[in-house]
Amino acid sequence: MRVIGIDPGLRRMGWGVVEVSGTKLSHLGNGVCLSEGRDLGRRLCVLHEQLTDIMTRFAPDAAAVEQTFVNKDAVGTLKLGQARGIAMLVPAQAGLDVAEYAPNAVKKVVVGVGHADKRQVEHMVKLQFPGIELAGADAADALAIAMCHAHHARFAGRLEAAVAKAQA
Repeated sequence: MRVIGIDPGLRRMGWGVVEVSGTKLSHLGNGVCLSEGRDLGRRLCVLHEQLTDIMTRFAPDAAAVEQTFVNKDAVGTLKLGQARGIAMLVPAQAGLDVAEYAPNAVKKVVVGVGHADKRQVEHMVKLQFPGIELAGADAADALAIAMCHAHHARFAGRLEAAVAKAQA
């Protein structure tokens, strides 16, 4: 299974792709989609184009996006929500279901504690994939989201198999 993790952002949208084979995870790629300027519509369009290109290049089987939390800046939260819409739309256009994970759930899977900071997440991602070049903190977060989905998908499959076996 090939998983793309997406860390939504209006200026910097991180992405990371991993391959899952049994219990082994392999890094396939990571990066950041960038948008600039004042025109919100154009910025969203640029993010859509870049993320669509990544989806075409890596052809993932599954997608996961980090959930947004509401902060004190309502305007900023709304803009982030629009970028998050692009992060969910592009994989959905490719026919994928999009899983969503809270930031604390991602950190719990990758670091072991739900309130880890960005440096800890980046460190654990580098430990999981020795020698990789990270395109920055947003790409590290996206890889962590992909790792979280791979972890949950692996255990969901085991649960379904156990339930099917018990019913037989």
